[in-house]
Amino acid sequence: MMRSTRFSSRRWLAVLTAAAAAIITPLLATPEAVGAPAAVSLPPVHAGFDYQIGQAYTPPAGVRVVTRDHDASPAAGLYNICYVNAFQVQPGAEGQWDADLLLRDGSGKVVYDDGWGEALLDLRTADKRQRVAAKVGGWIDGCATKGFQGVEPDNYDSYTRSHGLLTAGAAKSYITLLAARSHARGLAIAQKNTSALAGSRTQLGLDFAVAEECGTYSECGDFTDAFGSNVIVIEYSKKGLSKACAGWGGQLSIVRRDVDVSAPGSSGYVRQTC
Repeated sequence: MMRSTRFSSRRWLAVLTAAAAAIITPLLATPEAVGAPAAVSLPPVHAGFDYQIGQAYTPPAGVRVVTRDHDASPAAGLYNICYVNAFQVQPGAEGQWDADLLLRDGSGKVVYDDGWGEALLDLRTADKRQRVAAKVGGWIDGCATKGFQGVEPDNYDSYTRSHGLLTAGAAKSYITLLAARSHARGLAIAQKNTSALAGSRTQLGLDFAVAEECGTYSECGDFTDAFGSNVIVIEYSKKGLSKACAGWGGQLSIVRRDVDVSAPGSSGYVRQTC
């Protein structure tokens, strides 16, 4: 029996819809497109917080949100944020990266963040951003598998330490890749520091902020302007904590930690709240 070649209006609409989807879907799936949040949950605001990126330990009483390194396991019953060093290389780990993904100056020398001894990653081309994001994305996948609810990609501001080799635009393009990967795995993603770029958070797909020393440097308002109360503050000095608490203690999650973010029992351990 011959099949009819006539299309009903409904079938014709279906064909057009499918064709449009075939064209649009690859565009939406391009590496530098921002993924829409897939049922991500944000940290509770104005909540007890502990920063445990140096070493995981039993959270103090009253803590509801904790950040731990991606190599650690989440704390049971809390909102857990997974820390990844996304824009720089952990000290001594340069050999774990392709040599051309380490940022180099005109003489071929690797560019370092002198404060922490961390090599900067080269984000100057789309290809390199995609390759770096693929490696960091593996860590993000691991965060999701372990049961973390959010991810904190550190050193978004590495371009400011690149001696002019990196740009804010490259950092923004790269973080959209991490946002897409995080959202695809059901993780909320934080903007870490970099108050100058907070106004771009919506277009980049960033969900909340983690701000170090915004009290010390009078930047907390820059983050709340962009993120509302979805801001977590870490101070490293008594004065900074006092300033943050005076201005934002009734609105934001605020903690003071020691610079080495050490565990209780160590000589340098500090943890204070408002």
